[in-house]
Amino acid sequence: GFMVKEEKEENRGSVEFQVFSFTNKIRRLASHLELHKKDFSSERGLRRLLGKRRRLLAYLAKKNRVRYKKLI
Repeated sequence: GFMVKEEKEENRGSVEFQVFSFTNKIRRLASHLELHKKDFSSERGLRRLLGKRRRLLAYLAKKNRVRYKKLI
């Protein structure tokens, strides 16, 4: 889901905002890699971002199930 603009500006350190920004970066990198299939360093960066997002989501699922469900 997409966040409301005020919510983003108010809390940039929140897990939700971080997941949101990782998702945007992941989308950008994925479209870049569709054009440049042999760009392995960008692929590595994509894998790192996916891992970071996965860990953040796991953390949120453990800490606060309600916020996790809302974010998903």
